[in-house]
Amino acid sequence: MPIGPPACSAYAAMRRSLAMDTRTDSSRGLIGQTKSALDTPALLVDLDVMEANIARIVATCRAHGVAWRPHSKAHKTPEIAQMQIAAGAIGVTCAKLGEAEVMAAAGIPDILIANQIVGPIKIARLVQLAGHADPIVCVDSVENLIELDAAFTHARRPLRVAIEVNIGMNRAGIAPGTPVVAFAREIASRPGLRFVGVAGWESQATTIADPAEKERTVRDAVAALTASARACAAAGYSVVVVSCGGTGTFPYCAQQPGVTEVQVGGAIFSDMHYRTHYHVDFVPALTILTTVTSRPTPTRIVLDAGKKQMSGDAAMPAPRGLPAISAMKLSAEHTKIELAQPSAAPRIGDKIELIVGYSDTTVHLHEEIVGVRGGRVEAVWRVAGRGKMK
Repeated sequence: MPIGPPACSAYAAMRRSLAMDTRTDSSRGLIGQTKSALDTPALLVDLDVMEANIARIVATCRAHGVAWRPHSKAHKTPEIAQMQIAAGAIGVTCAKLGEAEVMAAAGIPDILIANQIVGPIKIARLVQLAGHADPIVCVDSVENLIELDAAFTHARRPLRVAIEVNIGMNRAGIAPGTPVVAFAREIASRPGLRFVGVAGWESQATTIADPAEKERTVRDAVAALTASARACAAAGYSVVVVSCGGTGTFPYCAQQPGVTEVQVGGAIFSDMHYRTHYHVDFVPALTILTTVTSRPTPTRIVLDAGKKQMSGDAAMPAPRGLPAISAMKLSAEHTKIELAQPSAAPRIGDKIELIVGYSDTTVHLHEEIVGVRGGRVEAVWRVAGRGKMK
């Protein structure tokens, strides 16, 4: 849908904010500098690697005839979303309304909010969002339908909604099959809403190591989603969206007949969590650059980044270029590394780069992402979705 001028001062302010250079003073003038010259801690993305990961996702989607609607909850950065769209993505997926507002303000209209938007405060914001974008919102309760329908009937602007189907994750979503058809009927009866399809998340398959077993689990889960979509179509309801497929499962989801789009997002960065627990072989692109600030013993290294700069909950970050390590621990502001054998290197002041443990819970800790190509800074992007938790 065409995007007209902002009708709301809040959106005008957000657009102005995104257009301004709101980076910190320390980040200005970095373009062209070597990576080693950066102050630390710094969140880096290797642009060559990220672009190759994006190209690989696009190639997989095209090979199976499905669209790519990448989840933006990891990068939270409109410039990266625009890169994905330029490569072939149809829009973005967001976890939160606030993230969707940021993407819409950056000129991205086709947004799936893979969440329920509940309550008058958020629904009022959703109505404003729909004036500048064409969002799809996931729904799974009549109570939510009632409040959404009232707001969008009053706004005279039907809202696109997709039914969230529980296909094995056992979080949100309604049971597949007949309940989905009944819920589609409920949506169709409401003038403020427009049923567009179904969405599900096959997370129970993500940690399965055996490819054949993972494929079977994904196939069974997605079959429940696509069968629900077919049942809705047979009942006379138009189904244009059948959305699923995260980083750990999307190659299998893309192969399933009836799937229209996949949401794979974190694979553009890859990280230790995806590689270790989800068995994803994408090349890591996202790292934290740190400085050695203390060497109290020949086996101990202390870095100037800790839990406030990188998460270690889903998986620990992985240092590059160090000899074998025997232990590693994150505290609030430091990382302590114990080497397996004494070593004079690295020395105080040396830079150590670590592959991020989990991008989803690391990027939001930073004001900006530094894009590096061939060891030199090419871009500095503000993490505009940082703090957009509502």
